[in-house]
Amino acid sequence: MHLGLWFILVLIPILFGLYAQMKVTSAYQKNLEIPSRGRLTGAEAASAVMRSAGINGVEIVEVPGQLSDHYDPSEKRLALSSDNYHGTSLAAVGVAAHEAGHAIQDKVGYSMMTLRQNMVPAVRFAAPISYLLTGLGFYLLGSGGGILLQIGIAALVVMTVFQFVTLPVEFDASRRAKAQLVHLGILERDEMEGVNETLDAAALTYVAAFVSSLGYLLYLLSILSGGRRSD
Repeated sequence: MHLGLWFILVLIPILFGLYAQMKVTSAYQKNLEIPSRGRLTGAEAASAVMRSAGINGVEIVEVPGQLSDHYDPSEKRLALSSDNYHGTSLAAVGVAAHEAGHAIQDKVGYSMMTLRQNMVPAVRFAAPISYLLTGLGFYLLGSGGGILLQIGIAALVVMTVFQFVTLPVEFDASRRAKAQLVHLGILERDEMEGVNETLDAAALTYVAAFVSSLGYLLYLLSILSGGRRSD
């Protein structure tokens, strides 16, 4: 029974996550090679999107890495990886505008983003211990590991809820970004196909992370429930 559950709730979500990661890498690399006609860099596009929303106090900075882009609401800082900061590709402009979408969420007080930020301290505590304690608890289940498993599951619940809350935040940021790119004339409508492909693939990774976390959580709950019935 446990093997079948493991296959459905753990292995399949892991494979889905690997597929999502390959999908976003492929879509990003493909559209990184397609220059936008307007030739605005990602940094310029992000700045334009934020200005149109009346945002002037956010710093746009370059950070190392690939797809390391993020918006930090506590520091009012929008960080773009080098390819997206300097690049004029459809991928660069799309990703930069997406991060600007988060800045707009911050400005308007988007409720799901506020909830996500409020959860960050709990997630920082739960992240390092969730998989460690669930692993130890599972290994020691027959010899007093039940309490470790329960604590690990509680931490995993926090992680799963956080990933669930992240979904509407990411989808909404992409929605705002896509609307502004066309509205401001940064991209023409026929160029949006590359942006859609890139941002939709990126969104799939967040879905995969949630599904994987939820599947593992349900699997562990079934293990814990089975252990209690056998006591």
